[in-house]
Amino acid sequence: MKNVIIGTAGHIDHGKTTLIKALTGRDTDRLKEERERGISIELGFTYFDLPSGRRAGIIDVPGHERFIKNMLAGAGGIDAVILVIAADEGVMPQTREHLNILSLLQVKKGIIALTKKDMVDQEWLEMIIEQVREETAGTFLEDASIIPVSSISGEGLKELIAEIDSVTEIVEEKDAHKIFRLPADRAFTITGFGTVVTGTLISGSINEGDRIEIYPRKTETRVRSIQVHEKNVKTAYAGQRVAINIANIKLDEIRRGDILAQPGCMEPTMMLDARLEILKDADKIIDNRDRLRFYQGTSEIMCRVVLLDREELKPGESAFVQLRLEEETACMKGDRFVIRTYSPMLTIGGGTVLEPNPPKRKRFKDEVIDELKIKEQGNPTEVVERYLIQNSDKFPEKKTVLKAAGNMTAELYDKIAAELLEKKLIYEFRLGDETYILHVKYLRDVETKLTELLESYHRRNPLKSGISKEELRTKVFEGMKPRLADMVFGYFEDGGIIRLENQYAALSGFKVQFNKQQEHIRDTILQEYKKNRFNPPRLSELAAANRLNINQCQEVYIALIEMGELVKLDEDIAFSKYAYNEAAELLRKYIKDNGSIQLGQFRDLLGTSRKYAMALLDYFDQNKITKRIGDNRVLF
Repeated sequence: MKNVIIGTAGHIDHGKTTLIKALTGRDTDRLKEERERGISIELGFTYFDLPSGRRAGIIDVPGHERFIKNMLAGAGGIDAVILVIAADEGVMPQTREHLNILSLLQVKKGIIALTKKDMVDQEWLEMIIEQVREETAGTFLEDASIIPVSSISGEGLKELIAEIDSVTEIVEEKDAHKIFRLPADRAFTITGFGTVVTGTLISGSINEGDRIEIYPRKTETRVRSIQVHEKNVKTAYAGQRVAINIANIKLDEIRRGDILAQPGCMEPTMMLDARLEILKDADKIIDNRDRLRFYQGTSEIMCRVVLLDREELKPGESAFVQLRLEEETACMKGDRFVIRTYSPMLTIGGGTVLEPNPPKRKRFKDEVIDELKIKEQGNPTEVVERYLIQNSDKFPEKKTVLKAAGNMTAELYDKIAAELLEKKLIYEFRLGDETYILHVKYLRDVETKLTELLESYHRRNPLKSGISKEELRTKVFEGMKPRLADMVFGYFEDGGIIRLENQYAALSGFKVQFNKQQEHIRDTILQEYKKNRFNPPRLSELAAANRLNINQCQEVYIALIEMGELVKLDEDIAFSKYAYNEAAELLRKYIKDNGSIQLGQFRDLLGTSRKYAMALLDYFDQNKITKRIGDNRVLF
């Protein structure tokens, strides 16, 4: 069944609380001070069983201008409003301010209740109705039903109840499949139970026993129990007033303005990118870096407004801004907020969060404005792609993209990713349980950088097979996990851009090119190493015996090792690949026939010296061909 929250709004002493009591039989003023003074100070909560069978939550807000911040804490979660206007006074200052706030928060449905009907005559009542129509023209309530009522005599209540039932039928239902979020509007302790937090569940659902996180301080806890409309339930859904008993959290560890949500779904922030709209009737021009009050969810935070494309923002105008907060908050793309002046406290505007975790923006930058336009107007696919274009160099994981794209479900992201993958605009790299997503534009930039680096390296080192993969990784992918870098290198190898051999990387078409002198040295070295098999010569002796330049010999010698023609065992000893493979095969056969081999036996088997036999056995151990047990070697 659809879950709906109805809120009251209106000037002080216009009868909001009295009307709710007449409709529900329950008094929402719970504080002693409220009852003694006859005014609402804090938010009041109850529920209402409608003729259709729907049960609507009720939030009764204070009307006094001093308690607007409390009104704002309740207004953010409502689906429809009963704007209460006393028939004997008509539209008053807080009527207008409450209506502005509701419009800024994009409440779309409502009813106008003219209370205290019994205190005026018909002519006066008709004049007030005409005034209300004029005041609400151009707002979301311009076509709303106006129902005169008397909370004392009960006149008009039947018609009002029917209209409430009708409005709740057409209210758009909140999405219970989105991420669970509940802004806390109240917290208290119950002896034997611990801390209880109440609020309006603005999205998702929550189950008894679920792990949750308290933002912005990011404290994890567990749901012990849940109540909805004073009844214990196993699950609560978006659009319900909820009381949650949480485990291992003291009362001083949570406050109004904190948000209970799914673990890991948001990051605390002190900056927000937003579209800010200033009310047409606001008596204030916003200058760059003005200090204002920011209201979002149930929180109130001081902030500075940085105008990104102008020096001032006039009434009736809107602009892209960066809000720099004085305290941390946590929110999502698409969240609505309200702005009030620092002093005197007047509601002057509001808007929509476009980026909840932005970098510090520079003003008057076309690329910044273009990015925010896409975030504001673009469809979810454009938002995801734009984020990946800008952040692939940070190697984003799937969960990071979900956060950055706002209140996006994993199902929606998977659909978008499948579309982008099919178009070959993004590539996914899976490493363990994590999926990393890189945009093709970034990969093209990396390809250019790789090509330039390797071309330069090959020019400077024509006899080297390639650069070490580790050195290349640090130059191209600073900060990337080595295993992820190997996967991305594999992507470029599959694309024919680079060639990977052992621990080296080279351009796919690169080959070591020897000049005539180097070819002569190469042939001489290979011939001598092949001829001497298991008693390879020292390079210096080889050069002297064949009257070759030792430095040139050293260059060719290193190239032959990198090419795999020679196998280097240590700093002084190398074997031809043929001698090495033959020695390995003789070793395996001997051990299979005899169970193990000792150093002296291996030396005699090869007809070599103890020095060379030991170097080979140590190398076999290092490469897990053999393992040493006492004086014996066995196959690994």
